[in-house]
Amino acid sequence: MKIQKSNKKSFLKKIFIKICRLLNFEIIDQSDFTVPTLKKKLDENLSNAGRKSITLPMGEIKITRQINSLNIIFRFCTKVKILNQNKERIFGKEKYEYTLRSLNSILKSIEIAKDNFKYLDIKITAIDVGSEEIYVEKIKDMIKNYNINFEYIKLEINELKNFVDQNTSDDQKSMMSNVYKSLEVGKNGNYDLLYFVEDDYVHEKDCLNEMLFTYEKFASLIKDELILCPSDFPYLYNKFEPTQIILGNKRHWRVVEETLVTFLTSKKLLLKHWDTFISMSEINHNPFEKPLHEIYSKQYCLSPIPSLAMHCANINSIYGISPIMDWKRLWDENEVNG
Repeated sequence: MKIQKSNKKSFLKKIFIKICRLLNFEIIDQSDFTVPTLKKKLDENLSNAGRKSITLPMGEIKITRQINSLNIIFRFCTKVKILNQNKERIFGKEKYEYTLRSLNSILKSIEIAKDNFKYLDIKITAIDVGSEEIYVEKIKDMIKNYNINFEYIKLEINELKNFVDQNTSDDQKSMMSNVYKSLEVGKNGNYDLLYFVEDDYVHEKDCLNEMLFTYEKFASLIKDELILCPSDFPYLYNKFEPTQIILGNKRHWRVVEETLVTFLTSKKLLLKHWDTFISMSEINHNPFEKPLHEIYSKQYCLSPIPSLAMHCANINSIYGISPIMDWKRLWDENEVNG
């Protein structure tokens, strides 16, 4: 009799789960920490791309801002160590090491994101200023191995001489030209989201996954576009000041008013503030990112806690590596052989 009751209970449970799925409800089994309607454990990602954001114990948020495509605009130069500085980066390696590990971490992160955003059109646009051919070929081979839509752009330093501030050093002109070109690529392309990323950011595997889910969630909540930065910069902790902390997908995010030039946003927002964005390259501001900060006074910009990417600057820089992060582990995980 006990076996019969158990079988009956199991049968009724299966029927109940099917009904919940049909009604688009989720149920939690607290006895074994699972979500039977999703066939997932509670510590797995519970959100459904383009449909709903689920963060326990806060519940479900309907997604009204679905992401349909992403262009990762990777700006790189394997020669210049640190712009306008006589300092060594953390780990003390040659610049190409940071470029290759940065790209490797992005490729790994794309693979994780593709598991959840199966419909998402993802592209990498690599914009190169003055890199050695051996590393350019290595970069092309790395991306080819992942079967990702890819475009390589070779940018000459004087190609944009009529657009960038000429009263700067050659290294500064190179960087400004690269930024200008990346913004132009975003403006003229057909991609929904744009991730402008420098070649000295090494990403956690779940970086893009978290950023995409969080973008959908926050944009749906505020009914507007926004900016996400992948790094939790140390300068944010230099002083006590009021801040806003918001719960993303699997990270806390804080509202910030300053970032460097690695950030994710939408083409729609880029076009809305085009003149301000592009002024970063037309005039050598102090700081260089000042136009971005002007935009952040009008649009939400957020960074994750803890960080989703390590900025490989000098270890003493307040704009450098994020606090409370296993830097060595992340560096070693993204070593590129050959």
